[in-house]
Amino acid sequence: MSVIIDPIITLLPPLLLIPFIIFFGERRKNLREASILIAASVLFIINIFLYQQFLLGQVLQSQTFVIFNGLTLFLKAEPIGIVFGLLASFLWIVTTIYSIGYMRGHHEKNQTRFYTCFAIAIACVMAAAYSGNLLTLFIAYEAITLSTFPLVTHAGDAKAKRAGRIYIGVLMGGSILLLMPAIIVTWWITGTTDFTVGGVFNEVAISPLWVTVLLCLMVFGTGKAALMPFHSWLPNAMVAPTPVSALLHAVAVVKTGVFLIIKIIVYIFGLDLINKTNASEILIFFAAGTIILSSFIAMRKDNLKARLAYSTISQLSYIILAALIANARAIEGAVLHIVAHAFGKITLFFCAGAIMVAAHKKLVSELAGLGRKMPYTFTAFFIAAISIIGLPPLVGVLSKFVIIEGIIDSDHYWLLAILTVSSLLNIAYLLPIPFAAFFKENNNLSNNNEAIQEAPITCLIAIAITTLACIVLFVQVDPIMHLLSLIQFDRFNVQSN
Repeated sequence: MSVIIDPIITLLPPLLLIPFIIFFGERRKNLREASILIAASVLFIINIFLYQQFLLGQVLQSQTFVIFNGLTLFLKAEPIGIVFGLLASFLWIVTTIYSIGYMRGHHEKNQTRFYTCFAIAIACVMAAAYSGNLLTLFIAYEAITLSTFPLVTHAGDAKAKRAGRIYIGVLMGGSILLLMPAIIVTWWITGTTDFTVGGVFNEVAISPLWVTVLLCLMVFGTGKAALMPFHSWLPNAMVAPTPVSALLHAVAVVKTGVFLIIKIIVYIFGLDLINKTNASEILIFFAAGTIILSSFIAMRKDNLKARLAYSTISQLSYIILAALIANARAIEGAVLHIVAHAFGKITLFFCAGAIMVAAHKKLVSELAGLGRKMPYTFTAFFIAAISIIGLPPLVGVLSKFVIIEGIIDSDHYWLLAILTVSSLLNIAYLLPIPFAAFFKENNNLSNNNEAIQEAPITCLIAIAITTLACIVLFVQVDPIMHLLSLIQFDRFNVQSN
C-alpha cells in the first residue's frame, strides 16, 4: 500500500535547503551547489509521486487552516497545479545547472544570496501550484514577488534599483489595489474563496456587470501576467542576471501570473458563467492587442534580452487569450502553452546568457558571425525560436494548435488572424538572430573576438536539456494531455480520476 503524499511536502526541499546554502556559502561552492541539485531532484521526484497518486484517484489535500469564516488556507493537487508543479521543479534542476556555469563564468557577486532567494521563490511557487483556494494562491503570489525582488536588484547599481522599484511597484500595487479587493468582494458575495468545480458563483445571484468587473479586476490585478498596460516591469527586470531572467520568464513569476488567471476562470467564475455573461469579451481585445503590439516592439529592440522580454509578453497573452475564451479545449491549450513556452523561452534566455558570458555581447546587431564560434548555442537558439514560432517538429506547434481548436469552438474566428499575424512577427524578430550569427560576416572581429568559444560546459548541458525537451515533448505530449483531460469544468458532470 503506497503512502499518500501531502502536497505541503513540496515546500520542504527548498525550505530545508536554505540553511545548507548559507552554511556552505562562498567558501564551499561545490557543496553548496551540490546540495541545491539534490534538493531540486528530490522536489521533482515528489511532484512525480503526486502526479502518479492523482492518476490513481487519490485525494491529495493538506489540512485546512481556518483564519475566519470562509477564509482558509490549504493545499490541494489538481491537474493544472500538478502540471505547473512538475514544470517548475524540473526547471529548477536545469536552471541550477546553468547557474553554476553562468554565475562563476560571469564572476557574479553575492551568489549565496542569489541561490537562497531562488530556493525561497521555488517554495512559494510550489505553494502557488497546489493552492486549494484563491486566498492561499494570493499569499503565495505575493511571496513570490517579495522573494524575487532581491534577484531583480542583484547587480545593486542604479539601473537594478530602478528596475526593482518598478518591479515591486507594478506587481504589489496592482495586486493590492485591484486583485485583493476583487478577492474580498468574491468572499463577501459567496462566503468562500475555495477553488470549486464550476465556480463559486453558482448558488448566488450576481449580475453580468459584476462578473465583468470582478474578472477585469482580477486579470489586470495579476501584474505578473504582463497584460498591457501592466507590462513595464518585465522589460525593466532584464537588468538581472540571466538565470534570474530565466526564473522570471519560465519557472516562477510570469507563469504564476497566467496560472492564477487560468485558475480563477476555471474554478472561481466557471466557464459557463463567463460564457453566459460575455464577461471576458473586453479582456479578449486587450489580450489580442498585447499579442500584436508587444511583437512589434520586440522587432525594434536591439538588446537581445529586451527583445526576448517583449516576446514573452506576447506569448503570455496567448495563454490569457485562450483562458478567456473559456471552453475546455482552449483551457487545455493555455496550460499546454505554459509548458511549451517555458521550455522554448528558457532555452532562448540560456543562449542569451551564454553569449554574454562567452562573447560579452548583449545586442542583436553584434551577433553577426558568432554562430561559427558558438555553433551549439546558436543551433539551440534556432530550435527554441522555431518552437516559439509554432512550427513542427517542436512542442510549440502543439499548444498553438490546441488553442486554435479552442478558438474555433468559441466562434471567435477573427482571433485566428491575430495568431497568424503574431506568428509572422515571431519569425521577423527571432529568426534573423541565428541567421545573422551563421551566415553574415562580422567585419569588426578583433583579436579578442577570435578567441571566442562556447560558454562553460554546465551552461551547455542546461541548454541541451531544454532544447531536447522542446523536441521530446512534441512526440511525448500524451501524458500531459491525459492529465489535462481530467480537469473538472462542470459541477454537474464531474469526471473521475
